[in-house]
Amino acid sequence: MESLAPTLPELTSRARGDLRMGLPVVLRHEGRLALVAAVETLSAARLAALRAAGPAQLAVTQKRAATLKMQVYDGDLARIALPAEADTGWLQAVADPADDLARPMKGPFRMIRDGGAALHRAGLQLAKAAHLLPAVLVVPVEVAPPGLTLVDLGAAPAPHLDEVVSARLPMRAAEAGRLHVFRPEDGGEEHYAIEIGQPDRGKPVLARLHSACFTGDVLGSLKCDCGPQLNAALAQMGAEGAGVLLYLNQEGRGIGLANKMRAYALQDQGFDTVEANHRLGFEDDERDFRLGAAILRAMGFSAVRLMTNNPRKLAMMEAQGITVTERVPLKVGQTAENAGYLATKASKSGHLL
Repeated sequence: MESLAPTLPELTSRARGDLRMGLPVVLRHEGRLALVAAVETLSAARLAALRAAGPAQLAVTQKRAATLKMQVYDGDLARIALPAEADTGWLQAVADPADDLARPMKGPFRMIRDGGAALHRAGLQLAKAAHLLPAVLVVPVEVAPPGLTLVDLGAAPAPHLDEVVSARLPMRAAEAGRLHVFRPEDGGEEHYAIEIGQPDRGKPVLARLHSACFTGDVLGSLKCDCGPQLNAALAQMGAEGAGVLLYLNQEGRGIGLANKMRAYALQDQGFDTVEANHRLGFEDDERDFRLGAAILRAMGFSAVRLMTNNPRKLAMMEAQGITVTERVPLKVGQTAENAGYLATKASKSGHLL
């Protein structure tokens, strides 16, 4: 009989949900245990309980640490001993850059450089996956408190998705349309494949990897070119009579809508897209394009004519075993509002614009 106990992906999904609700989780690595809580959702009562469990440490990413002029001893993250007087307001001010210009001095910080940082690193990745600010409180413990989700750290497996359903969907771009819904095994957000016509699985298919953009795709935002790119890609597939558009739910380059709006607020302070992401503690781009390759393989495609201006997508496809026979440029949607955004994509992210 198959075990009823949750698998590692299922436990990880549960841990993401717990962090979003303000619950701490327990992470274990090579026999070491730690309580981990996301700063963004941490209440005063839970902060007090975590302090009572042991000496608390704050972990932030190297990108956020650089903004705060912290010394970084662990490469991709910084560990700070939590001051005795620190409350949730202090933690929020360190994690969230919204008031950095108004209150630039957050320290002094007492940095930690001894011991391993694996549990801190895993906690930050979990917070990112939960679309929370990448700042976590870490409390080493000897015994896991009962009732909390416990996750053993291991190598992250390649994303696995199952097709849930597909159905005919006539669209403006093409009456011969079909929508496929794919669900990841870790309980994460579903992703979609819009199939135009009946593409030949034995030939390179006209394809686009399109990351969800609520503001651009739905609201018609002028701050980006996402909506025009979506419509232009579908229109070209409709004109050719065949194609596949993968709609990946990775809003804001993978940081989620709330953090994307935080980045927009920082842009209003004068920072560009990349600088805003870094001040929040994120990389330039947090998306996992392996998802697109996995969906294409599941649909029977092994080669694509890829509609993109992003060389990273080409490299990812090839690395995942999907042959790219042609890059099809997609240069639409420039406005006075997004000219700076597009210039940053070209100069800092290498987009071919």
